[in-house]
Amino acid sequence: MASKPSKLMLKRASILLMIVLVLGFGTGILRLAKLQLVDGETYRQKAELQQLGDSSIQALRGTIYDSNGRVLAQSATAWKVFIDPSNINVETKGKTEAEIEAALEVKRELIADGLSRILGVDKESVLEKSRKTSSGYQKIKGEVELTAKNEISAFISENKLFDCIGIEPDTKRYYPYNSLASTIIGFTGTDDVGIEGLEYKYNSVLTGVPGRVITAKNGTLGSMPIEYTATYEAQQGTSLVLTIDETIQGLLENELEKARTSAQANAAYGLVMDVETGAILAMSNQPDYDLNQPYTVLDADVQAEIDGITDPTEKNQAVSNARQAQWRNRTISDTYEPGSVFKVITLAAALEEGIVDESTSFYCRGGIQVADNYIRCHKREGHGAQNLQKGLMNSCNPFFITIGQKLGVEKFCEYFEAFGFTEATGIDLSGEATPTPGITYHTQDKMGISQLSSCSFGQTFQISPIQMITAIAAIANDGKLMQPYIVEKQLDEAGNVIKQTEPTVKRQVVSESTSEKVLEMMEAVVSSGTGKNAYVPGFHVAGKTGTSQKIGAGNGKYVSSFSCVAPADDPEVAILITIDEPVGQINGGQIAAPVAATLIEEIMTYLSIEPEYTEEEQNLIDVAAPALTGRTVADAKEIAHDRNLSVRVIGKGENVIKQIPSFGQTMPRNGVVILYTENQEEGTTTVPDFTGMSLSVARKSANNLGLNIKISGNAFTGSDILAYSQDIAKDTEVKYGTVVTVYFKSYSGVSDSLYG
Repeated sequence: MASKPSKLMLKRASILLMIVLVLGFGTGILRLAKLQLVDGETYRQKAELQQLGDSSIQALRGTIYDSNGRVLAQSATAWKVFIDPSNINVETKGKTEAEIEAALEVKRELIADGLSRILGVDKESVLEKSRKTSSGYQKIKGEVELTAKNEISAFISENKLFDCIGIEPDTKRYYPYNSLASTIIGFTGTDDVGIEGLEYKYNSVLTGVPGRVITAKNGTLGSMPIEYTATYEAQQGTSLVLTIDETIQGLLENELEKARTSAQANAAYGLVMDVETGAILAMSNQPDYDLNQPYTVLDADVQAEIDGITDPTEKNQAVSNARQAQWRNRTISDTYEPGSVFKVITLAAALEEGIVDESTSFYCRGGIQVADNYIRCHKREGHGAQNLQKGLMNSCNPFFITIGQKLGVEKFCEYFEAFGFTEATGIDLSGEATPTPGITYHTQDKMGISQLSSCSFGQTFQISPIQMITAIAAIANDGKLMQPYIVEKQLDEAGNVIKQTEPTVKRQVVSESTSEKVLEMMEAVVSSGTGKNAYVPGFHVAGKTGTSQKIGAGNGKYVSSFSCVAPADDPEVAILITIDEPVGQINGGQIAAPVAATLIEEIMTYLSIEPEYTEEEQNLIDVAAPALTGRTVADAKEIAHDRNLSVRVIGKGENVIKQIPSFGQTMPRNGVVILYTENQEEGTTTVPDFTGMSLSVARKSANNLGLNIKISGNAFTGSDILAYSQDIAKDTEVKYGTVVTVYFKSYSGVSDSLYG
């Protein structure tokens, strides 16, 4: 029989048990304290992640408007489609695991089939996402439009997939005008972040505040019913109102593209600036791209070259290069030698310093010796004796070399800097080229007589188009250099102005009197000099042509340009037209000035600036058609002839029952009126090729064919004026009386370079 434990043993056992219990409770308390006080926040966050689903609602991006409130870029409500793999369930009662998995796979196939068909996404990708059963959220597609969203809703309802397919708010960026101002506006990526242009520059401003959808999860990590969901609405981003005028922008783009095509040029780009404020009214690069399809290469020739590349790596690089080229805003990011356009800067500086005046004369013998180089004038035989105005009209290089040498290195560099050529303009766009001392322009300490001489007529340095037009606008703006800008104001969601851009005078470069003198001489360039193809009846235009050989581009690569101000007697706008690498005619006076002329006429009309015609110009201005209907043919002819109009009679009746153009309708002076004397269909005729015809020959040809021609461009400043383009293609069948716009220009006396 075992002995009973002694009292001492029991006491020791009790003490040991108490120690164990105290240690156990103590450890538990310490562990609990650590969990609550030390690791509590970590575990709380983990619990929230398991218990709550948190997804973002994309905010509507701010709208971009033109200066008249037309929408250029806008975000619209769209939808995002997602699936919840954790909630893809099937009936499990009485089924084996293999049978359950097979049924789940059938349901996944159903989901993948429907979503891929409606949304145009890859089926295998949807299937792969549907198998991620530990996930409660898998995005299938964003920016889904209403039609597709409704199809998805019907698909969900039809197949009772409410728990595993979801639709939530999203946004999509739209560009109503497609390619209009594409290199200004830029575009966003799939994440609604700006990639190019203003979309990139102002991304933080345009981006709104995202909303949130917080959803409770059940024990298996599936989503709880809708009543357990909290939604926090997104806040729209700030909107931008631009200085860009959609109408003027469209005019500029249209004329640049026609010029690029006609000149077979690499590119054409241009700017229209408000002289008084520095606001950019239009800015264009051609070729451009479609903002709604930014990755598509629109230039057919470039795309054809890409299609011909067989090596995959080389092809991908070519595609990337083509996209970057069409996205690039050349007006601010590219630099070029301005050529003779720059002569007005040299002239302004010399006039301001009193080194020259209107009576200063120079005899051009066809060239000038500068150090070891003989620099030719574009007129090899020389211009002979010229005063200052004639020197600018003739774009005489030796004359301006002489002026530059009189000005001297120090003063030349002083005005070069004052006009803004040593610094970026600071325009509110990304990618502006930054001038680099010693690389893009000569520094004062490194400028010798040769560099000074070449710089005086716009060679051996590089500037950007935005710098050039800003300097030209300063001359037109009483000598005040303005800060260029493109965003006029910022608006909140309610349309209230929260930030306004005020015109900023950077500095006074030259005096008002110097400004007036330079403008007068620039006007003579257009009326009688190398810029005469920019002549516009009824308007005073001051301009300067330019042609330069591209540095490092090899022989035969040129930049042709023309810069002008209109109206010269009360400047409103400054315009710069640049044609990059034209083929055939290369002088700015030949191919850039006519573009400016068309633009000036269109812009002045749009701005309601009334023309003031000379007596000579009045002879070519459109007139109102007389009232001839109801009269006898004989009377109608007499009335028409008294107004210097021709007539064509169709029919054998004695009285006019119909006329084209109708009474009061505007028609070209010296045009033709079609008289119908019987009820019959209107007759037709074929448009001829007017190209190369003089004004008188073109008129006669048109009248003989029963057509009217509207004269556009330079038809007043010389006997060598010939037609170079028309708005209705030759061989087109048109009705009698149709008005064909024919463009004229001079082919002599417009050269300003050694190259053509």
